[in-house]
Amino acid sequence: MFDVLIHLYDNWFDCESCPDPDTLALKLRAAGFDEEDINDALTWLIGLAVDDATRLPDAFAERASFHSYTPGETRALSAACRGYLAFLEERGIIDSIEREIIIERAQALPQGAPDLAQLRVVALLVLWAEGTELDALALEELLPGDDARVWQ
Repeated sequence: MFDVLIHLYDNWFDCESCPDPDTLALKLRAAGFDEEDINDALTWLIGLAVDDATRLPDAFAERASFHSYTPGETRALSAACRGYLAFLEERGIIDSIEREIIIERAQALPQGAPDLAQLRVVALLVLWAEGTELDALALEELLPGDDARVWQ
């Protein structure tokens, strides 16, 4: 599934430029992706669509906040993953609302608890779906790769 998500990020400028789900599934099949991975990725992406009833107020992002992880979130996100989210927020790469969306989308992964590389992809895709422009340093922190960083 993560290969499909990275492919989407690499091939479409933003989430809005992606074709409709049926056309996208055809393009992904033509690119050689497995049917189950395509279905999982598309289902996960649909979950990124936030409706007005569940959307946090914009003012939430303007205030410094602390996230107290629930027991379920602690089981789903390792200490390294939680530290990585704190690192991204401290550096101003994500705000409070984006943190909450990343936590929710990480828990919605079909395979269960993400490792650190998978959480990086989740964070990248959340920002991509929101149309957030990232500078080179922020992008380097989000792209999957070497995880030997301060936040571990």
